[in-house]
Amino acid sequence: MSKILIRGAKVLGGEPQDVLIDGETIEAVGTGLSAEGAEVVEAEGKVLLPGLVDLHTHLREPGREDSETVLTGTRAAASGGFTAVFAMANTFPVADTAGVVEQVWRLGREYGYCDVQPIGAVTVGLEGRKLAELGAMHDSAAGVTVFSDDGKCVDDAVIMRRALEYVKAFGGVVAQHAQEPRLTEGAQMNEGVVSAELGLGGWPAVAEESIIARDVLLAEHVGSRLHICHVSTAGSVEIIRWAKSRGIQVTAEVCPHHLLLTEEMVRTYNPAYKVNPPLRTERDVRALREALADGTIDIVATDHAPHPHEDKDCEWGAAAMGMVGLETALSVVQETMVETGLLDWTGVADRMSAAPARIGRATGHGRPVAPGEPANLTLVDTAYRGQVDPAGFASRSRNTPYEGRELPGRVTHTWLRGKATLMDGKLT
Repeated sequence: MSKILIRGAKVLGGEPQDVLIDGETIEAVGTGLSAEGAEVVEAEGKVLLPGLVDLHTHLREPGREDSETVLTGTRAAASGGFTAVFAMANTFPVADTAGVVEQVWRLGREYGYCDVQPIGAVTVGLEGRKLAELGAMHDSAAGVTVFSDDGKCVDDAVIMRRALEYVKAFGGVVAQHAQEPRLTEGAQMNEGVVSAELGLGGWPAVAEESIIARDVLLAEHVGSRLHICHVSTAGSVEIIRWAKSRGIQVTAEVCPHHLLLTEEMVRTYNPAYKVNPPLRTERDVRALREALADGTIDIVATDHAPHPHEDKDCEWGAAAMGMVGLETALSVVQETMVETGLLDWTGVADRMSAAPARIGRATGHGRPVAPGEPANLTLVDTAYRGQVDPAGFASRSRNTPYEGRELPGRVTHTWLRGKATLMDGKLT
């Protein structure tokens, strides 16, 4: 593999430096670097970050290849600057056995646009009744470390306790979709004034907060690791902050759409805004941004949820919940966190690369931009501004809430272990 010289990039938003890649690793970082025969990438004014890591992606394969495949999903990831994604278990068949998680893992290795780490189901068939083969999935070639029934809540406290006890033996983590099912029957959007005015079934904040409160106490009791998916309310933030103050091993994620959009968007009845958990209030958005800035919320995760056209191009009540997010995540974070002064690019690198890699035990990812480290890198043109056009997405699905919206920043290059997966904004 030839050498690559990235010239004049602002590493983590700092002073311009050159970065020399040799094979799969970073050989040198400094000024005035040169290398005979190296491919030169002029990066003046652009920000160089470690490759992004998404702890919450839906790749849909096997079973829903009409929505997404491992190939199209990882191409979308590379377009968005990601070098590793964690694939959720709600596939068909469910990823609740060693065989299924190995299938997903091998597809990721075959296509090569980013590393794919399968997430194993907590319960058989996501039914919440019986623990899945957690140990077998961990011991498989896929080496599963994260387990989740995402899309459904592990609402049985005994099952949740047993799962936490089981994964503790090998340092795994249970990622909970916090949604008390009885409190959200028929829910269509956030419960509040807007839902009352629109006559849509409400999804109350307490349905999320009550599960988080229960589970942090269970995690404390067991002494195990708990991760909270897609936190969406100010009350959830306070519970997580309290749990961390007690030394409970809890981490949490927020999705880009919950940092930017509010329930007011639902007034359009555009199903692009239908998501679980739902878009909340402006107060919740402010609390989530502040929590991400101060570290109460550890990471940004996309919850990339592709759906075919017919599942979204319908009336609100019949529409599927979810949004694609891999190709717009960094732009939304730039707008909501960097341009507001809440995070600098070093903070973004932590929340979107180092911390998710640490939580998911993604070896070789989330590493510093330094000599001897794996060359998993993302180059961002932060001065760019442009309207989101889903027709240009690499994802198989187009269900974005940002169509036609102007967002800042554009990923121009992505390198996975020194191999370019995206060059000048085009997939290789």
